[in-house]
Amino acid sequence: MTAVGFPHGLPEGRNRRGSDLSGHDKPGHDKPGHDEPGHDEPGHDEPGHDELGCAELGCAELDSGPSRRDEPGCAKPECVEPECVEPGRGRAVSGPAALAAPAVASWLTALVLLGCPAAAGAAVALAATVAGAVTWVTTLTAGRRGKQPGKGLAGTTGAPGAAARIALAVLASTAVTATVTAFTVHKVTTGPVPDLARRNVTVTAEAEITDDPRIRPHQGGVSRRETAVVRARMLLVSAARERYAVDVPVVLLGPADGWRPLLPSQRVRVRGRLGPPEPGEPVAAVMLVRGPPEPIGSPSAVQRAAGVLRAGLRTASDVLPDDQRGLLPGLVVGDVSRLDEEVRLDLATAGLGHLTAVSGTNLAIVAGAVLVFGRLAGLPLALRAVVAVIAMIAFSVVARPSPSVLRALVMGTVAAVALGTGRTRDGVAALSATVLGLVVFDPGLARQWGFALSVFATGGILVLAPRWRDRLTARRMPRLLAEALAVTAAAQAAVTPLLVLMSGRLDLAAIPANLLAEPAVAPATVLGFGAAVVAPVSMDLARLLVRPAGWAVGWIIAVAQRAADLPFASAEWLGGAAGVAALAAAAVAGWLVLRGRARRRLVAALFAGALLAALVAMPVVSPWPPPGWLLVVCDVGQGDALALAAGPGRAVVVDTGPQPGPADRCLRALGVRQVPLVVLTHPHLDHVGGLPGVLRRRAVGAVVVSPTRVPEGEAGRVSAQLRTARIPEWQAVPGMRWRFGPSEITVLAPEPGVASQGPGEGATSNNASVVLLVRWFDPATAPRDRSAAQRDMPTAQSDSPTAQRDSPTAQRDTLAARDDRSATPGYAPAALGEVAAPGAGAEAGARPVPGQALRSALGPPLGPLLGAALLAGDLETEAQDALVRRGLPRVDVLKVPHHGSSRQAPAFLAATGARAALISVGAVNDYGHPAPLTLRRLRLLGMRPYRTDLSGDIALVATHNGLAVVVRGKGARAR
Repeated sequence: MTAVGFPHGLPEGRNRRGSDLSGHDKPGHDKPGHDEPGHDEPGHDEPGHDELGCAELGCAELDSGPSRRDEPGCAKPECVEPECVEPGRGRAVSGPAALAAPAVASWLTALVLLGCPAAAGAAVALAATVAGAVTWVTTLTAGRRGKQPGKGLAGTTGAPGAAARIALAVLASTAVTATVTAFTVHKVTTGPVPDLARRNVTVTAEAEITDDPRIRPHQGGVSRRETAVVRARMLLVSAARERYAVDVPVVLLGPADGWRPLLPSQRVRVRGRLGPPEPGEPVAAVMLVRGPPEPIGSPSAVQRAAGVLRAGLRTASDVLPDDQRGLLPGLVVGDVSRLDEEVRLDLATAGLGHLTAVSGTNLAIVAGAVLVFGRLAGLPLALRAVVAVIAMIAFSVVARPSPSVLRALVMGTVAAVALGTGRTRDGVAALSATVLGLVVFDPGLARQWGFALSVFATGGILVLAPRWRDRLTARRMPRLLAEALAVTAAAQAAVTPLLVLMSGRLDLAAIPANLLAEPAVAPATVLGFGAAVVAPVSMDLARLLVRPAGWAVGWIIAVAQRAADLPFASAEWLGGAAGVAALAAAAVAGWLVLRGRARRRLVAALFAGALLAALVAMPVVSPWPPPGWLLVVCDVGQGDALALAAGPGRAVVVDTGPQPGPADRCLRALGVRQVPLVVLTHPHLDHVGGLPGVLRRRAVGAVVVSPTRVPEGEAGRVSAQLRTARIPEWQAVPGMRWRFGPSEITVLAPEPGVASQGPGEGATSNNASVVLLVRWFDPATAPRDRSAAQRDMPTAQSDSPTAQRDSPTAQRDTLAARDDRSATPGYAPAALGEVAAPGAGAEAGARPVPGQALRSALGPPLGPLLGAALLAGDLETEAQDALVRRGLPRVDVLKVPHHGSSRQAPAFLAATGARAALISVGAVNDYGHPAPLTLRRLRLLGMRPYRTDLSGDIALVATHNGLAVVVRGKGARAR
């Protein structure tokens, strides 16, 4: 990571005597006239060591004589050595001090005034201008009266002194920023578009896209819905008899259909309803678009070329595994259109999410590679700098000018100019100038988290990392390791307050994860960008470059996954201003505690002990999964995903939740490597959307689905995924039965050939859910023979770990052991003999045979019964009543249908006789699940409800006297 756009060592921290910050004097470095080795000067053009000292600017020592004191070079702001003095003005104002204060003032001014009326910005601009004029006049007057030179407001010549110059710079930057912000606010709050937005008028508009459309998946629901978020400039708007030519920024929201292939600079025609934006957002309106956009123009040649490069990298990446092919374009050019959700979650939890946001690191790698090649080609220093700037601009166009890219591009350009002209480069001054220029150019950046994170991380690297590196090297740590550790820690320390302000989270695994992942970033970026460049010419060569880049990306994914799985990889913290205040107090307390060497050693020992306890003791004291688990309800948000024990490293999965990531994480936590059977109760997104997560890196034997394919879109998508993975797809038929490890699974519904009923398509699909009866037997009595159906799948282990007794530390609710209540007379599926072959049963259209006892249908007990559960999918009242009429088995545990909705038949709930009710539901949902009425009914029937939105993952375990429920807790849920 680098602050100014070129890969190089951190600048040497030096005190006034020329020694480094570790306190060791460096021979030959005590005078500005002596050049530091490894730094560029004429004839010494080593790439990566191009910082110049003050001597190259003509600055002299204080004791080198009057003739050297008067050299005009010493007045330049780049002269950062404290020995450089301006004639008659005392000590010069260094670059960082002169630019940091105006930059901060400009940022704060824009941040505040964007949420105020334009008149407020004008008033602040006027006030700052008047204050600046008064300060200027005051300093001139004070100078003429002969105040002490070099101090206060003026020097001996009457010119402003150091403090006055900083004050004038702050007032000037405030006045300019306030003026630009006032015009920006006026532009987006007045005129026809804001007026139409306030009235929520439906319009037809023509707009020019200014950024790539961002596709956001809808979380949960019946079917897959994706929304496009597009930033654009509205150029023409028509409403009824009104037609206006305008030029204002807007945000377009609408269905994703038609938006993916569009590129920035492309003009489209859209129709929709205008609405006002969020307060402080520098856009004139938010438009809810109806239907797909109508392209009416082509993108610019530059954007077409950038689109070709991005598409080429995506195509070349197809030779990689799914997770790598999605991350490589994101790492190289910020293209996250195919980024796997599980990888995204792992990166975010491990503190590596910044890798998919193109920033200064990427620009530094590209520019550094260009500089190296330029030197090998024998190009002069100035020409190498020009080529580096061109490469950075080209890369920024391909990667899109996001806030972090803009910040890095401007800083890199400043550094390249300094390199090419032989002037010194000051990172803090360059960062301050960049912030000042960008905020004045676009005040909206002041409110963007990406810009803030980029600036804070860079500032931390520039200010903190050199000191920390020198302290580490003084303690005999290898310099390369010290620099890597200092850069990573400094960046993380700088952005932590922002992360707390944003999300109330501390990324505890971020520093070690970044240290391990960072070495793979450079090769992946260079090879990936090279593949993008050559792909339009030779796709074979591009694929050749992508393969080793995939190895680097695979390493990053592995690091992210391992870090995300660590206990306490991220910790909850207070959010907002209170969280920042608490963090500051903790930092101060930590500084006070760590001041003494003995205290530091004590704290280090305590920290090591806590880490050891977290990594070793916690899995023993509070294990997950709990020993003897039989069923786990995974916390996947608003959806269903359950795992049934099927032997060591195996599980039968019933539904997969709405997204791949949570389902995969749940199975990873359970240690599931093989899935002999997946049952998808019905094709709603919140039950089948996570199927790719179950298939990831696991052997899957077969998938059983509902015979009703409504909605067709999700059902077809599931079938396509299974065909691609070459996994058989079977339709559920009542009477199907499987035995895996301790679990016996029997299909009870739906009846084949009987159309499900319900008020609407959603209810019809819910009532066609596959209903399962699960019974658990002592694993020691499991039969060794397998049916033909089971032989079609990975071997189903009959043996599983013996059920454990209660752990002394686990929080369990025990369900009393019962007799085999599944033998209650009533409807039974057809007698199956041993086990029916699912494929044959489905094809034959096996129908239920009424009048048989459930005991005879299920066959004789296979040993001591541990308990039973009814998994009822999303059944609603119509199908529940039908099951009651046919006869229901009595069970210990009920998976409450449809996330605990109000559409529950009281007779159905009572007929199950369950003592525990498991409800899989999201903490934030628009349906009011679980319904208070349903919760009251469950309690009245003697069932205790367990909810994933409150308890996280929920496990059912075998104990010495029956079944028990163990909850994982939301704080320890899979991140």
